[in-house]
Amino acid sequence: MAYAEVLTALADPTRRGLFEKLRRRPHTVGELAEIAGISQPAVSQHLRVLDAARLVVHEAEGTRRYYRASQAGLAELREYVESLWDDVLTAFAAADPAPPARAARAKSKKKAARRKRSS
Repeated sequence: MAYAEVLTALADPTRRGLFEKLRRRPHTVGELAEIAGISQPAVSQHLRVLDAARLVVHEAEGTRRYYRASQAGLAELREYVESLWDDVLTAFAAADPAPPARAARAKSKKKAARRKRSS
């Protein structure tokens, strides 16, 4: 259930905001702290949670670490959401008394029967 970690990480509005910034371009902790208006230690804690959920990666350049968004965590979340959607479509198809193919055939049979009666 890796998707649960992603959902939990993105549930926090501050973390979600940081993630949105990182989707646009890489940032350092200091840049993110200035943008978000919170302390650098707070940003670091949020980035740790995002990193654990595989939503960010970092690269060192000299003494700075640049964080950027990663698609790995989102891929897990997308897979989960798509599985839900597949379940919904399967349930919908099972509940439909006349699937589209059968409904179309039944309609054309009715039209043919009407034409036969009127001729």
